[in-house]
Amino acid sequence: MTAIAPRVLMSMPLHAVTEMYGESGLRQRFAAEIAGFDPAARATLTDALELAARLHAQDRRTREPYLNHPLRTAIRIITYYDVTDVDVVAAALLHDSVEDHPEELAAGRPGDPTEAALAELAERFSPRVADLVRAVTNPPRVPGLDRYQQYREHVEESLSAHPWARVIKVSDFTDNGVGLMHSLPAKYQPLATKYRPLVPVLRELIAREDTPLSDPVKAHIRSQLDAAAERFDAILGV
Repeated sequence: MTAIAPRVLMSMPLHAVTEMYGESGLRQRFAAEIAGFDPAARATLTDALELAARLHAQDRRTREPYLNHPLRTAIRIITYYDVTDVDVVAAALLHDSVEDHPEELAAGRPGDPTEAALAELAERFSPRVADLVRAVTNPPRVPGLDRYQQYREHVEESLSAHPWARVIKVSDFTDNGVGLMHSLPAKYQPLATKYRPLVPVLRELIAREDTPLSDPVKAHIRSQLDAAAERFDAILGV
């Protein structure tokens, strides 16, 4: 692993770190971001990162290892949202783990794989981490219902009752939406179609008084949502 000058690393946008230094750079950035956490918190977050790395080891996200996505999602929450809640950051690292790898995460537990995977997270980390991951995990497809409609309805319903899960989801959305141009051009149209209707939903959820973010952070998120909407509109010809 090539060491990167800390001041350079901490000053770079997350997608620039990705383009220049890949997973190694993002891991170094994450380590720098949590350096001021207490030892127990650092141990928990290191465990969450390594679990995510194991689960997503064979996964790809267009041009990059999939792990880069949860890393950016977690780093964004610390850096740009001023969140140091260990459960929230751990859940951000693991936000796709149950949806993508329930059987592997369940580790032989009996019963429904999704519930078994969530039980494993509750035991290994905390019930709150499991609850946060549950809130941002998409349910199985409902036959006959448009998948994008189901996705939107799930996000709105689930996040309405989980203020801290909104924080994870909006960081996830920012990585997917604002970062859309870092994907392959063939992905632009379907992703813009999927994500464009979520912009007003997330804008309203983030604006709520019970969303645990400061006013400047909410303003920053609104600007990111506006940037995403502009990109979606350009792609879709709106």
